[in-house]
Amino acid sequence: MDIVTRRRFLLASGVVGGTALIGGGAWTLRDLFDTAGWDDRPGDAKTLVLVTLYGGNDGLANVIPFAAQGYRDARNELAYDADEVLKLNDELGLNPALAGLKRMFDGGRLAIVRGVGYPKPDHSHFRSMDIWQTAQPDRPGNTGWLGRWLDTFGGDPRHAVSFEPVLPPLLAGATTAGAAIPVTGLALPNGVDRATLASLGQASAGEPPLQARAARAFADLVGVDDLIHSVDESGDADESSTSTGTGTGGRADLQQQLDLVARCVEAGVATRVYSVSLGGFDLHADERTSQENLLKRLDAALTTFAERMAKSEAGRRVVVAVYSEFGRRVAANGSDGTDHGTASNMYVLGSPVKGGLFGEQPSLSDLDNGDLKFTTDFRAVYASLLRNVLSADPEQVLGYNKPLEGLF
Repeated sequence: MDIVTRRRFLLASGVVGGTALIGGGAWTLRDLFDTAGWDDRPGDAKTLVLVTLYGGNDGLANVIPFAAQGYRDARNELAYDADEVLKLNDELGLNPALAGLKRMFDGGRLAIVRGVGYPKPDHSHFRSMDIWQTAQPDRPGNTGWLGRWLDTFGGDPRHAVSFEPVLPPLLAGATTAGAAIPVTGLALPNGVDRATLASLGQASAGEPPLQARAARAFADLVGVDDLIHSVDESGDADESSTSTGTGTGGRADLQQQLDLVARCVEAGVATRVYSVSLGGFDLHADERTSQENLLKRLDAALTTFAERMAKSEAGRRVVVAVYSEFGRRVAANGSDGTDHGTASNMYVLGSPVKGGLFGEQPSLSDLDNGDLKFTTDFRAVYASLLRNVLSADPEQVLGYNKPLEGLF
């Protein structure tokens, strides 16, 4: 979803002002760390990290039905042989770029939900993403599903945080909205160095509250940039993207975003929900190499985060859910890519998760005008996350109460 679409959505919702829409100085990491002393988080409370893959992630290039009749004929040059995939069983295998996720699956910490979608699917990026983020397939409304949860939870924006310049619609509620905390690196004007910026962030005795808040924002810019560069130096996060996907939103620095989430979890902040993203999945041409590059980045970011979270008590209560607005067509197009499709996979991972395969694998022979028929309503996954991770009533938030059983 592009910035204009998100801004229009949030303006229509009437819950945030212009400052929050652009990320401005509304909230900083310092504001987030200030919640570490709050006592509104039960000792056993879990944390949800929602990863949005913008552009339409090709589910058949993630969980590959290598043994299915018709698979190779439909996929042509995009098809994988049985000896290329990371086998889950005698019929399915993960993309070879997902070696870390395969290890988590083997260890019982990754659930793969198959055939996820909704009735009467829409092939528009923006319409479909609105449906996924509002969790209202019939008619997307003006509130996001996690924004509605935030309405029931108490309303402080810092309980639901996005590390993006623009707040995603999924965190917009009817009476409140989550906090957008932009974490892009510094781009300093000529003549201004980091030392100058850091000096602007130093507190002055007796300064007015708003001036002090502005100073904290400058200090936070330097701190965030330090965090970002510390991730870059670790090796994987600054890998340049070779994706040929069209511009459909999403950040490129997923590992950096998850590194910040990890630091917040370890610091004991009050946040219960984090929203992060990775873009570039709209691969209409030359898909195979670009898809593998994107999946390598996704795999490295998720596995690094999961391994770090497994080392602390707070981290072992973190659950990550990964989704995209739709999958791709079953048949490859004439440009060695795929066009907008329907049902795809979701990943749910973390220590509280009972790993394995969930949902029915969509048939390649029983299609809906060339598209996969969905077998699992995405709201069933949301309902399970609400009930088992956020201790919320799915009916109250979604108007839907049929959780996918067995995930937890």
